[in-house]
Formats: sequence, C-alpha cells, structure tokens
Amino acid sequence: MTEQSPPTFDVPADADLPPLALDIDGTLTTPDHTVDPRVFRVLPDWPAPVVLATGKSFPYPIALCHFAGIPERVVAENGGVLCVDETVRVEGDADRVARAVAAFRERGGDLGWGEADTVNRWRETEVAARLTADEALLREVADEFDLAFLDTGYAYHLTDPDVSKGAALREAAAVLERDPAAFVAVGDSMNDASTFEAAGRSYAVANADETARAAADTVLDAGYMDGTLAALADVVERTVG
Repeated sequence: MTEQSPPTFDVPADADLPPLALDIDGTLTTPDHTVDPRVFRVLPDWPAPVVLATGKSFPYPIALCHFAGIPERVVAENGGVLCVDETVRVEGDADRVARAVAAFRERGGDLGWGEADTVNRWRETEVAARLTADEALLREVADEFDLAFLDTGYAYHLTDPDVSKGAALREAAAVLERDPAAFVAVGDSMNDASTFEAAGRSYAVANADETARAAADTVLDAGYMDGTLAALADVVERTVG
C-alpha cells in the first residue's frame, strides 16, 4: 500500500466487518513501546470479535482487553495460552522449558530481567530472555531440549515447537464459531507468521521483520499503530466500500 494512515478513523456503525487477530508489541504500540491511545477508541468500536495474539504472558493481554473495554479473547505466550469466551487452554511442556532454563543458568546464562522478572513471573508454558542475553547459549539449550527459539525483536523466547499463535487462532476461531479464514491478522514479527497463515488476510506493519513481511499478504508503508490503522481502514474499504 502506498497511502499513509490517518491519525485515526471512525469504524462504520453496524458494518459487517471481519474478526481480527492483532499482535500487541510493535502493532498496537508506539515506537517507544507504549500502548497507542488510539487502541482504546478503535478496538471497542470494532463490531466483530477481536483476538489479541501476543508473546507476552497471560495477564498482559487480559489487562489490555479489560482497560480497552473489549471481551477477553487472547492468545498469549506465542500460542501456549488461550482464553476466549470463558474457554481457557494451556498447552506446552513447561517442565522441559524449566530444565532448559536451569541448564542455561548453570552455564552462566542470565535471562536479563533482574530479580523481580515480571516478564516471566506469570508465564506458564515458555520463557523469555532479554535481547542482551547470550543468544548462542540460548540457541544451544533450545536445540538440546528440543525447543523452538524465537527472536521477536523484543525478546528471545524458548517455547514448545508444537505451539504457535496460528494454531491457537484456529482454536479461538472454533470457540467463536468462525472460520479462521474469516480473520484479518496484523503483526510485525516472526511469531506472527503462523497467524498470517491461519488468517484469510494478513498485514505486516512497516516495522515488521523479514519473516513477517514474507508471510503477509500486504506490507504497509506505515509502522506500529499507524500501520494497524491503515490496515483496518483498508479492511473497511474492502468490506463496505
């Protein structure tokens, strides 16, 4: 797309718009990593289900749903945790991840978040390390314990290779009695590629990595929330003209 996103736009009332699967970091945020305030205007007005799909632990997207005033429909931990309309599912080998973290630390590794480690404190299925952590050592233990290594641009993740945002979106769609292909997905990172594959239409914002760009149907000129608004405006235009 060549057009730039407007500062915001009005969601048409009563329009038959598709459900959304939206990443959070880099997609609903500013370049300074804060939630873009336009989220709180646009998402509550969207007439179809909105699923927030993130690599963050379970409480983060739930809190965003709460403060945005939208139903709690989330994919957390890169697909390890799902919560949609009172259905909660946790999937992944947490014990294997814990053993990998122990091995990483025994070999001198540090996840990098300090003693409180609020990044991992509430994780149930995977672990995240700061980008300053020893990447080579993390990859080594990931291979040793048969875990997937993800570099989302915000953190390194060690996760069950059978878990993904895309697989979780398919589960969410089933709970919502929707076809996954009905969803429109927006994201910026390699962990969004599986979401793009599951959804019927996908957009990568301008700040997206190469994996996300290659998987998306459309790569936007605008980044972060500006890009997401451009995607949603395009969806509205395609749907209602």
